[in-house]
Amino acid sequence: MQLILVVEDDPTINRAVSNRFRSEGFNVESCFDGPSAVEAANKLAPDLVVLDLNLPGFDGIEVCRRIHTHRRIPVIMLTARDDEPDMLVGLGVGADDYITKPFSSRELMARTKAVLRRAETATDGEPFTHGDITIEPTTRRVLENGDDVHLTPTEFDLLRALCESSGGVRSREQLLATVWGYRDGSGTRTVDSHIRSLRSKFSTNPIRTVHGVGYALAPASNTEEGSQP
Repeated sequence: MQLILVVEDDPTINRAVSNRFRSEGFNVESCFDGPSAVEAANKLAPDLVVLDLNLPGFDGIEVCRRIHTHRRIPVIMLTARDDEPDMLVGLGVGADDYITKPFSSRELMARTKAVLRRAETATDGEPFTHGDITIEPTTRRVLENGDDVHLTPTEFDLLRALCESSGGVRSREQLLATVWGYRDGSGTRTVDSHIRSLRSKFSTNPIRTVHGVGYALAPASNTEEGSQP
């Protein structure tokens, strides 16, 4: 049975989220501050951490950073602030997804199952090269000019989805369905935030915005900074 670590300082929200996970058949451990969250993650090695951004002790971004110095654990961040810089920082330190409060338990479960599925699924396929970037699906490595680019599982799957379109344009709705498994088209801002985070990992911008449509790989011979979403 998979173990979820719920880190949320509000007792009511923590209890509600924990109970929903238990009702879905997960084991659950709860923490209410940053230091205890890092200790629990290192001791228990949970399958996923649901992590509030604003915590006593130190915040969720620092928790995420410290957790990932020891092992790679999938993280979904919760934030009460619809604040893109915070979201991007969270994605930059290894969070796999984020949800802005208030959120529905249905949305949380859908995102949790999508993140766990990506973390568990073995990836196959031939290496793909696009300009200075090489994607190795079997090992889930991404290289730029021979140097490793450290992507979250979500960022890897997003880049791979764009690569598999052979330079064609993928709409936000198509990317949500392919990478996150959403079929109702909700949450397109999630795609935009992950695209921004993904772009920041490379020295040149590998993704171009097609306004009013979606995203595509930038031409391999011209991967300078393109328009941002």
